[in-house]
Amino acid sequence: MGRDDGASPRAEPPRLEPPTAPSRLDVLKALGDNTRYAIYLELARAVRPLTTAEVSETLQLHPNTVRPHLERMRDVGLVEMTVDGRGDVGRPQHRYALAADAPSLGLEPPLMPLLAGMVLAMADRMGAGPDDAEAVGAQEGRRRATRFAAAPSSLEALVSDLDLLGFDPVVTDGDADDTAIVAFAHCPFADLAADHPALVCGLHRGLVGGFLAEMGDTDVAEFCTLVDRTPCQVAVRSR
Repeated sequence: MGRDDGASPRAEPPRLEPPTAPSRLDVLKALGDNTRYAIYLELARAVRPLTTAEVSETLQLHPNTVRPHLERMRDVGLVEMTVDGRGDVGRPQHRYALAADAPSLGLEPPLMPLLAGMVLAMADRMGAGPDDAEAVGAQEGRRRATRFAAAPSSLEALVSDLDLLGFDPVVTDGDADDTAIVAFAHCPFADLAADHPALVCGLHRGLVGGFLAEMGDTDVAEFCTLVDRTPCQVAVRSR
């Protein structure tokens, strides 16, 4: 029916719904894929945004495999992308980093390496040595061990905790029957250890020693760091 004044009815503008933030379920589904979870770990450990090529090289995957995973992670708000012009001529690089509000999943946020580097530099200026670092590490190791009171063994508890910290531990038999070797396939402190080996490796030595001391049935037989000829590893001996 027409209006009495003969004017055409004015159409109301379409109502725009506010964008819906990805749900926690979306985030968990995205990380349920093994490849995306591995990518997430690499970005979490990185001290700067990474290119697709850098992620691909680390994970030994083709860039065409990594790229759609990164885009999926962007869709659910896990990562952010920036563009710079430092790549090949005429081809800007896309760099990826964890989003500011991405879940930590127990991992350090990207700014923590910066803070850690400044704290280590301050410790150097104040004359702190390996013994000081080991004492601080031991205190933290004891605290962390309290969460594993129900673990079947202290070795299993230590390996689980080192895995949580990002060391990717690998266990082999030692030379003696009562000894096991835990090698560190990845060091999340590698960049910091390169500049402050005595302090960083002292912290790690103390962390492991304090953890085992709190557990009570094993101790450190030998701890090899990047300054030793032997690869970074710890020999754990039953008491």
